[in-house]
Amino acid sequence: MEKSIHSACYAIFLRVFRETRIQAGLTQTQLAQRIGETQTFVSKCERGGRRVDVVELRTFCQAFGLSLNQFVAALERTMRRKRH
Repeated sequence: MEKSIHSACYAIFLRVFRETRIQAGLTQTQLAQRIGETQTFVSKCERGGRRVDVVELRTFCQAFGLSLNQFVAALERTMRRKRH
Protein backbone atom coordinates (compact mmCIF):
# COMPACT_ATOMS: atom_id res chain seq x y z
CA MET A 1 0.00 0.00 0.00
CA GLU A 2 1.39 3.34 -1.06
CA LYS A 3 1.27 5.79 1.86
CA SER A 4 2.58 8.94 0.22
CA ILE A 5 0.31 11.95 -0.01
CA HIS A 6 1.44 11.97 -3.63
CA SER A 7 -0.14 8.62 -4.53
CA ALA A 8 -2.61 8.29 -7.40
CA CYS A 9 -5.36 7.33 -4.94
CA TYR A 10 -4.72 10.35 -2.76
CA ALA A 11 -4.81 12.58 -5.84
CA ILE A 12 -8.30 11.21 -6.54
CA PHE A 13 -9.27 11.87 -2.93
CA LEU A 14 -8.09 15.49 -3.27
CA ARG A 15 -10.08 15.98 -6.47
CA VAL A 16 -13.27 14.58 -4.91
CA PHE A 17 -12.66 16.64 -1.77
CA ARG A 18 -12.36 19.88 -3.75
CA GLU A 19 -15.29 19.04 -6.03
CA THR A 20 -17.45 18.29 -2.99
CA ARG A 21 -16.69 21.72 -1.53
CA ILE A 22 -17.56 23.37 -4.82
CA GLN A 23 -20.78 21.35 -5.16
CA ALA A 24 -21.71 22.47 -1.66
CA GLY A 25 -21.44 26.04 -2.95
CA LEU A 26 -18.66 26.96 -0.55
CA THR A 27 -15.51 28.96 -1.07
CA GLN A 28 -12.40 27.93 0.84
CA THR A 29 -12.96 30.90 3.14
CA GLN A 30 -16.57 29.93 3.86
CA LEU A 31 -15.56 26.33 4.54
CA ALA A 32 -12.77 27.51 6.83
CA GLN A 33 -15.24 29.62 8.81
CA ARG A 34 -17.59 26.64 9.20
CA ILE A 35 -14.87 24.41 10.60
CA GLY A 36 -13.09 27.05 12.68
CA GLU A 37 -9.89 27.07 10.64
CA THR A 38 -8.15 29.43 8.24
CA GLN A 39 -8.51 29.57 4.47
CA THR A 40 -4.82 28.63 4.29
CA PHE A 41 -5.53 25.41 6.21
CA VAL A 42 -8.30 24.48 3.77
CA SER A 43 -6.06 25.31 0.81
CA LYS A 44 -3.26 23.11 2.15
CA CYS A 45 -5.70 20.25 2.62
CA GLU A 46 -7.05 20.63 -0.92
CA ARG A 47 -3.58 20.84 -2.49
CA GLY A 48 -2.24 17.86 -0.57
CA GLY A 49 0.19 19.92 1.47
CA ARG A 50 -1.48 18.56 4.57
CA ARG A 51 -2.91 15.06 4.85
CA VAL A 52 -6.52 14.94 6.09
CA ASP A 53 -7.25 12.38 8.80
CA VAL A 54 -10.62 10.67 9.23
CA VAL A 55 -11.72 12.86 12.15
CA GLU A 56 -10.99 16.01 10.13
CA LEU A 57 -12.72 14.51 7.10
CA ARG A 58 -15.84 13.94 9.20
CA THR A 59 -15.78 17.62 10.22
CA PHE A 60 -15.35 18.69 6.59
CA CYS A 61 -18.24 16.46 5.55
CA GLN A 62 -20.51 18.01 8.16
CA ALA A 63 -19.61 21.45 6.78
CA PHE A 64 -20.41 20.18 3.26
CA GLY A 65 -23.81 18.98 4.48
CA LEU A 66 -22.91 15.34 3.85
CA SER A 67 -22.35 12.30 5.99
CA LEU A 68 -18.93 10.70 6.00
CA ASN A 69 -20.56 7.66 4.35
CA GLN A 70 -21.87 9.79 1.48
CA PHE A 71 -18.44 11.25 0.86
CA VAL A 72 -16.75 7.85 0.96
CA ALA A 73 -19.36 6.44 -1.45
CA ALA A 74 -18.60 9.27 -3.91
CA LEU A 75 -14.88 8.63 -3.49
CA GLU A 76 -15.35 4.90 -4.12
CA ARG A 77 -17.39 5.57 -7.27
CA THR A 78 -14.68 7.85 -8.61
CA MET A 79 -11.93 5.38 -7.78
CA ARG A 80 -13.78 2.52 -9.48
CA ARG A 81 -14.17 4.63 -12.64
CA LYS A 82 -10.43 5.35 -12.63
CA ARG A 83 -9.55 1.64 -12.37
CA HIS A 84 -11.50 0.68 -15.49
